[in-house]
Amino acid sequence: MIDRRMLVNFRVRPDVASQLLPPFFRSKRVNGWAMAGICLIRLKEMRPQGFPAVCGLTSENAAHRIAVEWDDGGIVREGVYIPRRDTSSALQAFAGGRLFPGVHHVATFEVKEHNDEFHLQMRSRDGTTSVGLNARRAAKMPAASIFASLADASEFFSRGAMGYSATDKPDCCDGLELHTSKWQVEPLEIQWVSSSFFDDPSLFPNGTIQFDCALLMQNIEHEWRVLPRLERK
Repeated sequence: MIDRRMLVNFRVRPDVASQLLPPFFRSKRVNGWAMAGICLIRLKEMRPQGFPAVCGLTSENAAHRIAVEWDDGGIVREGVYIPRRDTSSALQAFAGGRLFPGVHHVATFEVKEHNDEFHLQMRSRDGTTSVGLNARRAAKMPAASIFASLADASEFFSRGAMGYSATDKPDCCDGLELHTSKWQVEPLEIQWVSSSFFDDPSLFPNGTIQFDCALLMQNIEHEWRVLPRLERK
């Protein structure tokens, strides 16, 4: 169960985004901009298929991502490249990259939710990654968003269900695909957001990245399915 998922999205100059991608990916663009962001997701009842809900795990998770395309036997695929995953679950971090795809790093999450307001602080145990956010449910998309409507944004991000995570090999990625029982998003107003990744001027020089919009999902049944590994031949 996706108990709560916040997608915080930034538009990025394409040449800057491309420098962060493995060679088999190219940035997916909207009106000339690459799109990147943070997925902040709380999972409940997470368990292998066929196990009862009582066996499920609950965890808070953060994934820094970049929207990408790639070629697959003459077909253009769409998804996201994930250079960094963090989780509140030590078990999930242990299993990630071993029992299921995707290396996860253990992090501390402080989350408060009240009256449609969301406050989150995350800091990784290795001290390299942090995220902070204050947000609230909104009635409409930001006027400055590159997307003309909520429907346009929803369609774009729904096509990013395939996620490929960085591994210890620079030219190799492990993949998971999100299958949801429904796809339903609503606007989220971001009052303040910080990310050690997106705020790093060595990765994103001044003027190359701007906040675009944020979306909220809640109470979505889903499955994660393993994808074939991608690697440079």
